Amino acid sequence: MEQPSKAIAGVIGLGIIGSRVTACLRKSGYQVWLWNRTLRPEPNFLSSPAEVAESARHIQIFVANGEALLAVLRAMAPVLTPEHVILNHATVSPTETIEAAAIVTDRHAAYLDAPFTGSRDAAQAGQLIYYIGGDPAVLERVRPLLQVSSKSILPVGDIGHAAIVKIATNVISAAAVSALTEALALLDSHGVPLQHLSRALESNAARSPVIDMKFPSMVSGEFDPRFSLKNMFKDVQLAIAAADAKNLELPTASAFAGIAMAGIERGWGDADFSVISRFYGYPGRDSSPPPLPDQNSPEADSTQGHPPRLRNFWNLFQRNK
Repeated sequence: MEQPSKAIAGVIGLGIIGSRVTACLRKSGYQVWLWNRTLRPEPNFLSSPAEVAESARHIQIFVANGEALLAVLRAMAPVLTPEHVILNHATVSPTETIEAAAIVTDRHAAYLDAPFTGSRDAAQAGQLIYYIGGDPAVLERVRPLLQVSSKSILPVGDIGHAAIVKIATNVISAAAVSALTEALALLDSHGVPLQHLSRALESNAARSPVIDMKFPSMVSGEFDPRFSLKNMFKDVQLAIAAADAKNLELPTASAFAGIAMAGIERGWGDADFSVISRFYGYPGRDSSPPPLPDQNSPEADSTQGHPPRLRNFWNLFQRNK
């Protein structure tokens, strides 16, 4: 939606998505005030989250995790007013979401739980999908802002509900890519050209957009990050923790977490999460397993702090490799 040239917005976090949302806002006529933990040579780049809140009333946050989100909100809290609407787009736990909302509402400002789906290319094209948890009246105040970078805005209930929806969808994506990795390995082990699977999936119910997106990189061995392995690992951890809180078992998510952790140990964390296909030996793959840490080294218990099932799946994966 075309905006007046003097429309103002704030963006905090200039990573793969935040930088592209900023570009969409500028193209639509917004004056955008920015802050990022690492200094960037950007117009209107300010020295703190508080300065962004002093310059803009509607602020979109694209940070890496819940710890970063809470730190940003605490930094800007003293200058928040009832005119502010804070939109958190980071994938964080429901508990962190509610804590973040409390920081904002204690200052009589408004907060929306607003994670998104869509990768780098979708953000660049203004085609993200936002899941919104929070007051519908607050959403209407910022709908024109969100429309600039989205193709759909989906209200899903209260604050915290959108966080769970986003985490759940990422569990599905992780499982789909893990299954595709194994399917390709199965074909290769029987001497079947991998492209036959692509043709078979064209008319198969198992086909999905995430498979269409990841299949080419898994065959070519190019893993330019659209969604990094370390971020998918983080989100699956959030799912496991949320399930633990309700006494639920997520064995598929836990299995992916073990494989992802092994990939991160290999140094693949910044690559696209489809990089887990490197554990198999189809064309162009390094199929050698990651080394098992020395049990006496500080890295030996690198799963400390994770749920017990995650540690079990990690150990199982290491033994099988």
